[in-house]
Amino acid sequence: MSSDQLVLRAAVAAYLGRYRGQTRLHTNSDLRIFLRWCDEQKLFPLSAVRTDIERYVRWLQEVRRFQPSTVSRRLSIVGRAIDRAVGDRDDGPILRNMLGGRMDRHAATRRLKHLAATAGIRMPRMHPHMLRHTFVTTMLDAGVSLRDVQIAARHADPRTTMRYDRARKNLDRHANYILAAFMASGT
Repeated sequence: MSSDQLVLRAAVAAYLGRYRGQTRLHTNSDLRIFLRWCDEQKLFPLSAVRTDIERYVRWLQEVRRFQPSTVSRRLSIVGRAIDRAVGDRDDGPILRNMLGGRMDRHAATRRLKHLAATAGIRMPRMHPHMLRHTFVTTMLDAGVSLRDVQIAARHADPRTTMRYDRARKNLDRHANYILAAFMASGT
């Protein structure tokens, strides 16, 4: 995974972390649609410029046929995040390191450690990949299917996703026990 992808995942996780309940669900849905559109357009989301956003709005209106209120809501989500990251600047990278250059994985690691320390979280060897690991293992622990986790994590090979499955030795999830429980239920 490239450093740009790590930065994007960290930015998405940090942004969604501010919301709870239904607001978080709607925000996550809106953000997923934009990220999927960017992927189809071969556009890195944090590199989007005004013309890209205008193309996205037209796509929401003409292809997805969303109502104007839905388009407005969906657009207000990728806008608040970008406005917050950009501040009063009108050029340059959206996420910057301490010197004002594009944030790389080292700067992302330093930022994550700073945020963790501010929140009172003390962990040795903290790095951005821990966010990805937590994302994957939490989905697996919540019972999300391996295939759905694989898709969400963008793993090409399901064996990569299976390496994250720390609960794979849990007998409750073993295929034989699942089959026995199904047969015992009489359905």
